[in-house]
Amino acid sequence: MTGTYEHSIDAKGRLFIPAKLREELGVSFYLAMGIDTCLAIYPQATWDKFTEKFASLPMTQSRVMRPLFANAVKCELDSQGRIVIPQKLRKYAQLEKDAVILGVNDRAEIWSAQLWQEDEEEMTPAKMAECMSALGF
Repeated sequence: MTGTYEHSIDAKGRLFIPAKLREELGVSFYLAMGIDTCLAIYPQATWDKFTEKFASLPMTQSRVMRPLFANAVKCELDSQGRIVIPQKLRKYAQLEKDAVILGVNDRAEIWSAQLWQEDEEEMTPAKMAECMSALGF
């Protein structure tokens, strides 16, 4: 998944998912806390791989993932291509009105427009080169 899409969250907590991402996400997908101050959207196949890896962890390691699973929701789009983001997840990601949806390889992320702008402003050509080098490119 790739791309950046700007949309607003309505008063009922609904967010429009762009058509290009809807095609890649499929009929149902999972919404969960992201690694940063964002939410992650996992297509079914990616979620399945994630949960398989989780199931193979020893109990002592898996307990740190409880909040992720306790707050994850299975989503299906409404007739207008929207999902409802639960209040607890909106609070976690500091989502109020303006949101940015990013394609991030095998998942999408939902960011507060303000937080994404701040994060993006920190990226410089030197930082991008450093990231690429750390990944072996």
